[in-house]
Amino acid sequence: MGFEELLEQVGGFGLFQVRNVFLLALPRLIMPMQFLLPIFLAAVPAHRCALPGTPANFSHQDAWLEGYLPQEPDGTLSSCLRFTHPQAPHNTTLQGEGQSPGKLQGEPSTEPCPQGWEYDHSEFSSTIATEWDLVCERRGLNRVTSTLFFTGVLVGAVSFGYLSDRFGRRRLLLVSYVSTLVMGLASAASVSYVMFVITRTLTGAALSGFTIIVITLEMEWLDVEHRTVAGVLSSSFWSVGVMLLALVGYLIRDWRWLLVAVTLPCVPGIVSLWWVPESARWLLTQGRVEEARRYLLCCAKLNGRPVGEDSLSLETLSKVAAGEQVVQRPSYLDLLRTPRLRHISLCCVVVWFAVNFAYYGLSLNVSGLGLNVYLTQLLFGAVELPAKLLVYLSVRYAGRRLTQAGTLLGTALTLGGRLLLSSEMASWSTALEVIGKGCSESSFTTVYLFTTELYPTVLRQTGLGLTALMGRLGGSLAPLATLLDGVWLPLPKLTYGGIALLGACTALLLPETRHAQLPETIQDVERKSAPSNLQEEEIPMKQAHD
Repeated sequence: MGFEELLEQVGGFGLFQVRNVFLLALPRLIMPMQFLLPIFLAAVPAHRCALPGTPANFSHQDAWLEGYLPQEPDGTLSSCLRFTHPQAPHNTTLQGEGQSPGKLQGEPSTEPCPQGWEYDHSEFSSTIATEWDLVCERRGLNRVTSTLFFTGVLVGAVSFGYLSDRFGRRRLLLVSYVSTLVMGLASAASVSYVMFVITRTLTGAALSGFTIIVITLEMEWLDVEHRTVAGVLSSSFWSVGVMLLALVGYLIRDWRWLLVAVTLPCVPGIVSLWWVPESARWLLTQGRVEEARRYLLCCAKLNGRPVGEDSLSLETLSKVAAGEQVVQRPSYLDLLRTPRLRHISLCCVVVWFAVNFAYYGLSLNVSGLGLNVYLTQLLFGAVELPAKLLVYLSVRYAGRRLTQAGTLLGTALTLGGRLLLSSEMASWSTALEVIGKGCSESSFTTVYLFTTELYPTVLRQTGLGLTALMGRLGGSLAPLATLLDGVWLPLPKLTYGGIALLGACTALLLPETRHAQLPETIQDVERKSAPSNLQEEEIPMKQAHD
């Protein structure tokens, strides 16, 4: 008897699993609010050099500013430079700084803002950009905060993936909650840019536990036919979090209080862990039969399944556990030791990198759509919900592999299409951007479901840790890619689209998992046909119905 047979006896989808999905919804609400927080936290409002006070008897402020600030090629006043010596506008007289006629001859000299900057506070009362003047020549430091945050997520993915396979999913989820709460509040109390960067990076490391533990805790309690609907339903909470961030950002315009607001939900999350079950699959692989039996009996009770003493006796469960205990101490090297698992792992890291790189490249760049930042964020969140419905239908009927490749291809095509549109076609550009966001979210939803089904139970968290590591590497590089517009304006979008296209091609090399039972051991994975024989490998998988 295998675990799938045990799960069938106690109920593979019922009140127990529904309760589990909703208990684990809170991390999915917290994650997008933290991951996409730089949209508001690091926003750069309109700014200009700080200048001497406007003369009391001078009413034409625009003309007065032209005397201090040079013009950009598009006719706007510079945000980063001022004239070394004020220039007298036509028919006006500058007061407050002396000006000799000789200094007006030739091209006037300019200098960076010596007295700092003045910011427009109509949209944001405070951001980290206004707090520490992360503008102009310090603009890169603003992007670095997002990059280091995702670097923290990257490092955390390695740690949480390995440790949760060693010490359990539930225990490490508690560590993730507590660490996120402590580091998030410390970030809000930062007294310097360096302190903020360090605490924000550690917050990213703590949050990575959510990304790889939550989906596994859900999937390891679900039977084959309900994994898809539960996976899409649970991922919908991410989209709700995206829209909720728009609301919270609109109501709270100060970056410190905004950070507190998106961190405090960890408190009820810690309390909710009292009712979150440990994975019985994992407990059996560790030989902890009595604990697994307790959770299985609880599952049967909530699902209204009468279970006999013999079917869940310690002797029966011990036999199941004996077949599961193949890898006692999982290692990342185990993902590369056997041919089929190596093929899956190498393809998955490329796909995860592409999915994250394209998604965060689109999500963190909400400018240029003709809407304010709050409406744009709300629209980006709203489009994700119908995208998830399409994913649900696609993975059921077209399969995981084609859905993954198709959504990444759609992302690449919409990014490429935007490059072909002129600036006068703003509405078409906005439509393509929104469609691209929907495609990138669809690829994100699919990759979690797909990867979870590819790896065996004994290495599932380790595999998700490795793939999430490469995914977060893509997420950490996505903000920096926007700086490529200084080399060539279309280069960032070209880069995002090219990487998405590479991911689409790589996804086609992965085996299909539709109708497949979750593999328990490495041997289960290796017993399937060779990865290159994609048609034959689907035959033994169609033992269960989606």
